[in-house]
Amino acid sequence: MREASFYEKKDGKTVRCSLCRHNCVIADGKRGLCGVRENRDGILYSLVWGLPCAYHVDPIEKKPLFHFYPGSKAFSVATVGCNFRCLHCQNHDISQGPHENGRIFGEAVSPGEIVEQALASRCASISYTYTEPTIFFEYAFDIARQAREKGMANNFVTNGYIEEVPLRAIAPYLDAANIDLKGFTEGFYRDVCGARLSRVLDSIRLYKELGIWIELTTLIIPGHNDSDEELKSIARFIAKELGVEVPWHVSAFYPTYKLLDAEPTSPQTLARARQIGLDEGLRYVYEGNIPGSGGENTFCHNCGKTVIGRYGYSVTEYNLKSGACKFCGSVLDGVGF
Repeated sequence: MREASFYEKKDGKTVRCSLCRHNCVIADGKRGLCGVRENRDGILYSLVWGLPCAYHVDPIEKKPLFHFYPGSKAFSVATVGCNFRCLHCQNHDISQGPHENGRIFGEAVSPGEIVEQALASRCASISYTYTEPTIFFEYAFDIARQAREKGMANNFVTNGYIEEVPLRAIAPYLDAANIDLKGFTEGFYRDVCGARLSRVLDSIRLYKELGIWIELTTLIIPGHNDSDEELKSIARFIAKELGVEVPWHVSAFYPTYKLLDAEPTSPQTLARARQIGLDEGLRYVYEGNIPGSGGENTFCHNCGKTVIGRYGYSVTEYNLKSGACKFCGSVLDGVGF
């Protein structure tokens, strides 16, 4: 255990957590919505500091981050817990465990050991992923700071529900984030995720303001968030409020966990979503979870030629020189080319 950051004491032994935008008020002996921050006698503790449930070496493309050290390896780390209740969670066994059965589990690994393993694996970055990095903020912060000292980059794969103060605190050590923009209606976020769209949008804007490289991902779920109107709204938000250079990943859904009544996303639906993004002026729109579609490639926004070819998580073609298109010399948006 480690005393949590970002909370205040209220009446009696009650505390208010200000780490994420749920701002849970937690009574003595109880936990926040994430299931891993517990009030003990008026002091809020993180139950998962130094206790990862998973750590692996992944291709950075798996995050997915396509404009952040492409072709590199990322050392991925996660603890149990999450502050969302997504009905379609692909990692529900570790994200929802503390909520559903109260279990906290993992292996004791210090921040320094994570960094050393990442260096030994020749990873360019450490990725805080699989569950929600916000809920293991203290652990992620300590790792990220040490990683930066060793010359490594850091990235979040996140639902975008972190509060402003903690995001500003970790921003000097955070180089990139892939943020889920799961839909574009309050009803979808309330019913499917247990959260509020407006608060996610506020967080996404702040990531951009802080100069952290961002890419957005939308899992397209037939019958829930796949209408032309909703997809256009997402694309317009990206183009007008973030910038046409921000990549948008539209990914295929497969029934899982508690959302079993929706059909898998068809290749045609992904192609339609991608075209909507391009029609709204976005430079980079990618199709995910259907390898070989052609929608995984990066095309030069000026001449249209393939500058990075991909199949699944593998880079198959690389036509960049010093971050610029080999064919026309236009600079590709991103980090680490």
